[in-house]
Parts: sequence; C-alpha cells; structure tokens
Amino acid sequence: TEYCTAQADLTDAQAVCDKLGIELLTANFAAEYWDNVFEHFLAEYRAGRTPNPDVLCNREIKFKAFLDYAKELGADFIATGHYVQRLDLEGKTILCKGTDTNKDQTYFLCEVTEDNIRNTLFPIGNIMKSEVRKIAAGLDLVTSDKKDSTGICFIGERKFKDFLETYLPAQPGRIESTDGEDIGMHSGLMFYTRGQRQGLGIGGRAGRPDAPWYVVAKDLSNNVLIVGQGNENTDLFSPALKTLPAAWISGQAPKMPLHCGAKIRYRQADQACEVSAAASGGLVVRFEQPQRAVTPGQYVVFYQGKHCLGGAIIDGFS
Repeated sequence: TEYCTAQADLTDAQAVCDKLGIELLTANFAAEYWDNVFEHFLAEYRAGRTPNPDVLCNREIKFKAFLDYAKELGADFIATGHYVQRLDLEGKTILCKGTDTNKDQTYFLCEVTEDNIRNTLFPIGNIMKSEVRKIAAGLDLVTSDKKDSTGICFIGERKFKDFLETYLPAQPGRIESTDGEDIGMHSGLMFYTRGQRQGLGIGGRAGRPDAPWYVVAKDLSNNVLIVGQGNENTDLFSPALKTLPAAWISGQAPKMPLHCGAKIRYRQADQACEVSAAASGGLVVRFEQPQRAVTPGQYVVFYQGKHCLGGAIIDGFS
C-alpha cells in the first residue's frame, strides 16, 4: 500500500534470493501481530503510556511465531539481521551487544528467551554496518544501499497523530505549567510523550523567559498536560523509576540488589544503577545520575558489560 513498504521489501527479498539461488518462502503473521503486539500498543496509549512495539514484535513474532514456523519446516535455526551476538558458555546462551555499538539492537531483544536465542544465528552481529553494505555491494545485491528502516513499521510515512486517531478517540484538555499557570489546550494526552518539545503550540508568554517548553508529566486523572521550560528543567530529571514485572533472558531473576548498567532508550550509553525488587512484583531502579525524560511505557534494559540481562516496561518515575 502507499503506507506500507512490505511489497517493496518482498520484491527486494525475492531479488536477493534469485541472486543467491535460494528459494523464498513467505508466511503471514498478521493475526498474531494484531493479537500479541498491536492490541497491547493501543492499550498502552489508552493508559497514557508511550509503548515500544518493536520489543513485543521481536518476542512474539520474529522469535516465536516465525521461529515455530521455521521449526515446522524442519529448520535447526533461524538467522536474523540483528546487530547482536550470541555467546554459548557452559551450557548457557547469552545475548551480547553487537560489535557495531552504534547499531547494537540488544535493547529490542530484551524480552526474547534464552531458548529462542539458542535457536537463532546472528551472522552480522560481529560486523560493522559499513562492512555489511560492502559485502552486499560485492555480491551485487539490490539492498546494498537500501535506507535503514526507522519508525514504527505499521505506520510507515503516515502522520502518527492521524494514525492513532483512527483507533483511539482523542480527549482534548488543558496544558498547565509546573507552577500551575493555564498555558493552553492539548489535543489528547496520547499524542504527547515526556521530554517532547515539538507540537505543543505554546508561544511566548508575558513575564516568562524566552525558553522552549517541554512535556514534563501527564496528569491522567484530570486529563492535564504538564509542561516546563528549558532543556535542563529539573522536572524532566528522575533519580529513580519503577517497572512492571521484568523479563529476564535466562528465565531467572538475578540476585537482588543488582548493580549493573541500564538503558531507558535505544542507543543510550549504559547508566550505572541499583536494581531491587518491588512489592508490586516489578522493580525499582535507582540511578547514580538522574535520568532525563524517563517515559512510562518504554523499556529499561539491563546489562552487565556486553551481556544483556533482560528488561522491563517502565511504569513510573520519581
């Protein structure tokens, strides 16, 4: 369709298979995606959070539905183009960061199980992206200079706001400053995320400094968007966060308290933290340095050096 690149991607895949002399098989996981990824995506926005569907897509589709399909075909392994590495050590299978640190994708694989990683090959995990392109060009593959995929795959080039309004009714409400001043109106809390600057529609205010406004919080019970001025506004920073129950790749929670590194967004440098169990069944994560724009619905992912331990959905911050 005009929104989805699937047909173009399929054409490219067929061209690559033809070049390499490989049979191309196709499978449709639309129903599994709707039930296990997309409905969760909508529910999170409905609850006022900002979800990350890529993590669920990996867990439920690529490393579950697709892996099961491959096993039915008699395959021993699946192979994916993720920039991650697999380490088999003393009977354990460990997920490790890719060699190309700028492209490392362990963040998105934080909920894939050890068993499923054991059944997967990651042939480009120890190669730089630039080298992968050189290899593809040397083989004269049509994808050698193809643009990297970005954004949410099922939205494509559509405006995100228009897409979301197709599925969820918008509820406009007030915008307030952190000190309680009525600043304006928002078009629906689901369209905003913590740390957002663009699209607030707030101009200069008499008696206030000429500094940009940022979303610092959402008051869900009163349908109010709370904003503050300045990129380094203290209301944007949080020393701690809480999560929903975590998914550990090994299947077992590490001993608590856990001192490790953590990312609260893709490509962030690991942040030193202490992780402890919460009475709710989730985790409490306390950082050495306060973190900017901790966003409920996104994932916090835990690391010991290059080893990815697992992750959890952020449920709140303090």
